[in-house]
Amino acid sequence: MRLTRHPVLLVVALGLLLGLVAILGSGVAVWRSAHHDDASEVDRADAIVVLGAAQYDGAPSPVFRERLNHAVLLWGQGRAGMVLTLGAKQPGDRTTEADAGREYLITRGVPIDSVVALPVGHTTFQSLRAAARFLHGRDLRSAFLVSDPWHNARIERMAGDLGLDGHASATWTSAASSQESRSLGYLRETFAYLYYRTVGN
Repeated sequence: MRLTRHPVLLVVALGLLLGLVAILGSGVAVWRSAHHDDASEVDRADAIVVLGAAQYDGAPSPVFRERLNHAVLLWGQGRAGMVLTLGAKQPGDRTTEADAGREYLITRGVPIDSVVALPVGHTTFQSLRAAARFLHGRDLRSAFLVSDPWHNARIERMAGDLGLDGHASATWTSAASSQESRSLGYLRETFAYLYYRTVGN
């Protein structure tokens, strides 16, 4: 009764309720996407795209390494004709995430002429935009997107907005394996996905 007598309070309450529904909906989308591997339904794409992560003087960080290992697995299954590694360098770095990823893949048996490093972008969207431009320039449209599971919903959405038919296939052995790190990953992505859906890049 008190809310109906105070329109401002009613508007605030409705706003809070809608915000809560949006957050819950985003969390469900992130969770569902994280627990589905598109490679179980899609046999082949034009490329395998590996989202960058930290590297240390050319050596991929444990998180990045597991993404790259998953790309090696997909490559070995004949899922695509090329692999793209993404990511620029951070201040003070001597090499880029993309170049470190490319060198790692080559040492794991992926042919040198089948791995392309795109050292562009300091955000996920910037890196995916570089990948989309590269693929579109070669009349290619589809890609397996390799990252950590909680990123699946957002990177698929971004890829679609960039004109790519993106199929998320996250690493099954993420180095972010503790309950705390995984929970934080899902929490961050819930809000990151909601932000992207409502505000954009």
